[in-house]
Amino acid sequence: MLYFSFGSNMSEKRLLRRIRALKLGVALLTGHSLRFHKSSEADGSAKCDILETGKSEDIVFGVIYDIDQSQKHILDRYEGLGFGYDMKTVSVKLDDEFLEAFTYYATSIDTSLKPYHWYKQHVLEGAIENRMPEEYIGSIEAVEAITDKNAERRRRELSIYQ
Repeated sequence: MLYFSFGSNMSEKRLLRRIRALKLGVALLTGHSLRFHKSSEADGSAKCDILETGKSEDIVFGVIYDIDQSQKHILDRYEGLGFGYDMKTVSVKLDDEFLEAFTYYATSIDTSLKPYHWYKQHVLEGAIENRMPEEYIGSIEAVEAITDKNAERRRRELSIYQ
């Protein structure tokens, strides 16, 4: 199964702590915009979403992973499928080829929320490690983030990069 990851799971270190997957490369999804407005039921902060705009100039960069069907239910649980995220099939461009992949999109949106610094760092790490365009990385860096008051969660989340 092909999975289009656009948020924290772009970081291979983060995704591979959750499931077994094979990275195929960076892909483009048009007609969508990356937003940090998905309401997290688990910690009350904002997570990533791909908002469908229908505008061809709106592009989301992401990573295509090939995952085994047996791993999907694990990923669904981590992503909160049915609890703030739903799933859809998207057509993405990988190199010069268009592929169909599944991805998650937010059903629980709160534009007043901000992501925690550690979550934004996962997204940035994924964008940097996958050599996404500087302008795209800059747009992620520009997202305002807040400090998670749970120090243990902050430490645990960022420990994968040490």
